[in-house]
Amino acid sequence: MTSDRQPGAGARRVRCSAPGRAGIVGNPTDMYGGAVISCSVPMRAWVEIIPAERLSLESGGERAVIRGLDDLRPRNDRFDLARAVFRYFRLPDMVSHITFGSDIPMQSGLAGSTALLVAMTRAVLAWLGRHPHRYQVAETARFIELNYLEVVCGYQDAYMTTFGGLNYLDFRGKQFYRSLEAELFGTVEPLAEVAPALPFVLAYTGIRHHSGEVHKPLRDRWLEGEAEVVNAYRRITELAALGKRALLTANWPDLAAAMNENHAIQRDLGGSGEHNEILIRAALRAGAPAAKLAGAGGGGTIIALWPFADRAPLEAALRAAGASELYEIQPAPGVTVEED
Repeated sequence: MTSDRQPGAGARRVRCSAPGRAGIVGNPTDMYGGAVISCSVPMRAWVEIIPAERLSLESGGERAVIRGLDDLRPRNDRFDLARAVFRYFRLPDMVSHITFGSDIPMQSGLAGSTALLVAMTRAVLAWLGRHPHRYQVAETARFIELNYLEVVCGYQDAYMTTFGGLNYLDFRGKQFYRSLEAELFGTVEPLAEVAPALPFVLAYTGIRHHSGEVHKPLRDRWLEGEAEVVNAYRRITELAALGKRALLTANWPDLAAAMNENHAIQRDLGGSGEHNEILIRAALRAGAPAAKLAGAGGGGTIIALWPFADRAPLEAALRAAGASELYEIQPAPGVTVEED
């Protein structure tokens, strides 16, 4: 098989990458006009664009050629995310070869899909010579995810993978989806420079999940005005504000109380899952002051507070309970662009 790629000396190249993220406290109120404290993780999704004879996509040793709009229809494969970006921009004839991949486990609750979507969106914009500010990138990616990938989603993932770092995110006024042109921008308050060292451990259940399957039923209940859900997410928003003060003052008992209440509310609404609960119970039995979902439930990843020097007891307990991987959280740059 011949290749459409045309690298060569001096050829133009655009490369973008974006980090994953973990919610510390406040999630999932980013879907409900609430607030979230979230931090990036030191794993990234990446996209590279080089000139080619026609538009082609490559990932994981597989390849797809785009000859027209019909080739941008969803096919339930690894290229659907890229197809969604090109459908949004209406660019079936962009002559380039796009390679992409990720260090973030897909469907792990660490915003791996959104990180790839943000990197893809930003790379295409850079290739077109367009350099919007980060708020526009985040909102564009979130719009594509909701309307072209049809994922019921909030704003935390798009904002965190775009901005990176450790942030207090305020999404007041964004509880009802709008057209892209009418969307309000969220508020991003960076905390990394004033926060203490982050005493958290992430544990991946090994169970891949689709976050929209967890979020949609709860979103529907909220839209119907169910008092239990409405009041629950109002309270979790308050917990994010309380957690912000506790985190910045290294008041670990207060942060633990906020994290545990946050999780108890979401669990009681049906937003967790047995695999998540097994790891959470293991972390608490090992002495962690708090443990909760790092993203959506039904699998994915949990986050445990561990303000102690020796992490070995926690890590051993999580491994014994079935954690397939353990990760750290670390303020890292948001979406980055390199261009030759």
